[in-house]
Amino acid sequence: MSKPVIGISTCFEKQGHHIYHQTADKYVAAVLNTVDGLPLLIPALGDKLHREKLLETVDGLLLTGSYSNIEPHHYSEGTSVENSKYDPNRDATTLPLIPGAIDAGIPILAVCRGFQEMNVAFGGSLHQNVHRVSGMLDHREDSSLDVEEQYEFAHPIIITKNGVLDKLTGEKEPMVNSLHWQGIDQLGKGLNLEALAPDGLIEAFSVDDAKTFALAVQWHPEWKVMETPFYQTIFETFGAACINHTQIKNG
Repeated sequence: MSKPVIGISTCFEKQGHHIYHQTADKYVAAVLNTVDGLPLLIPALGDKLHREKLLETVDGLLLTGSYSNIEPHHYSEGTSVENSKYDPNRDATTLPLIPGAIDAGIPILAVCRGFQEMNVAFGGSLHQNVHRVSGMLDHREDSSLDVEEQYEFAHPIIITKNGVLDKLTGEKEPMVNSLHWQGIDQLGKGLNLEALAPDGLIEAFSVDDAKTFALAVQWHPEWKVMETPFYQTIFETFGAACINHTQIKNG
């Protein structure tokens, strides 16, 4: 049986004297460990990316997290907030890729920045600084801690009854490692609420009329995915949809 090809979004970043198209190993490892697929890094080429050919090639799309934020003009937010890091090349790559993948019936799992990208691609908007919104928790990681502590469970989520996530777990309020500056303000058109944080911030959604698995989560299920059954189930369900796409494509 052919292994599914999983396209993984990358960031366009300068390190030293050179620019890289890169992603964290944890996303590649999650694909290998749970999906047993072939990870394919998608360069952040913007309009130079041959999207049609890419969508003919991949059997799934994993939209990753990042330290960068989506430029606010994509969701009519106007002026950017102080100390924001942006990646316009990634925006120009992922935002038009998402509707194409949905239309093509390609499974999508979107994480953190990818979750926010998916919302913006469907016409939604973002809070640029969640911690400055009245009534909201401070969802940022503590940079003084080591990475193991930063990625510890941050808070529970309240799962929407009879949704995609509800069917994946028996837990009604599982703990998640949600760490982020930005978050959803208005949910995009055609998206279904899947989970909320205790402060009411949206933590997960699915695509209403998707032909296959299309789920976005604000937290990081790729982190130690094999040690957390809830996270593992999310990736394995995504993987099963990717395998099904492979089988249909290959006849």
